[in-house]
Amino acid sequence: MLLQGTCREVGEVAVVDFSGKITLGEGSATLRHTIRELIQAGRRKILLNLEDVDYIDSAGLGELAGGCMAARKAGGELKLVNLTRRVSDLLQIARLFSVFDVQADEAAALRSFR
Repeated sequence: MLLQGTCREVGEVAVVDFSGKITLGEGSATLRHTIRELIQAGRRKILLNLEDVDYIDSAGLGELAGGCMAARKAGGELKLVNLTRRVSDLLQIARLFSVFDVQADEAAALRSFR
């Protein structure tokens, strides 16, 4: 399944609900394009809801890390919420939990923004 994202605003936070796979090619490009568009539009608080993302490959992890760095460079924050067990395990194995701000649920994630 191709990656699809729907953006919605919750106060000052841009919440992107993704579904599908974040893989090399169109999936990672969609992720990169979405994050870059939000940053260019002046959005500094970005929350990626990955509840319906069932697979991320190394290219997808790279794009997530790149998006996180781009948000920080622009003076913003990018956080992840609602990770599936598979995605959570992947971040654990790759030792990337320290790179990302991962929140358990959307309400907690929204409260955690500065």
